[in-house]
Amino acid sequence: MSFKPYDREMRQRLEDEQMSPEATRATTATRPEPETPDSFRTAFERDRDRILHSKAFRRLKHKTQVFMMPEGDHFVTRLTHTLQVTQVGRAIARALGLNESLTEAICLGHDVGHSPFGHTGEEALSEFVEGGWRHSDQSVRIFEVLEPLNLTHQVTEAIRAHPWRIEPGPTTHEGGIVRYAD
Repeated sequence: MSFKPYDREMRQRLEDEQMSPEATRATTATRPEPETPDSFRTAFERDRDRILHSKAFRRLKHKTQVFMMPEGDHFVTRLTHTLQVTQVGRAIARALGLNESLTEAICLGHDVGHSPFGHTGEEALSEFVEGGWRHSDQSVRIFEVLEPLNLTHQVTEAIRAHPWRIEPGPTTHEGGIVRYAD
């Protein structure tokens, strides 16, 4: 038995054949800095992998999801929360025929900039930052300045706009999914 690998071009053709017309195609992806396309992965698959292997993503295991914990040993970290959001987001994207890799990348990066102690920590930081402090802006800052990953504009825009209180919301349907999955 021999296998022919699905290269990037084949994967992009499959996107056109299998995804909804409303889905965001990897062929439309743009980056701040041009780079040579990967032979096997689409632009959104590369973003997903870059986020997953980033130091900032690994640090999520040390951040609490909430400050006040109920009794018992059911401790939740930002990493656990992010993985759950990613699973739900990907399932929604699949059901709607949208781009699963784009959705997954946005979900994986959506809380990287969160402060410890959840939204309570974010509110505390807002008292000291002119214009307020938003974890979604910090997530993008991490990926653009502190640990530059050259993520696609589609991913960073959706990460920045994923909280419900930010309007206008994400420009892609995949970005909108993250609002519901979160």
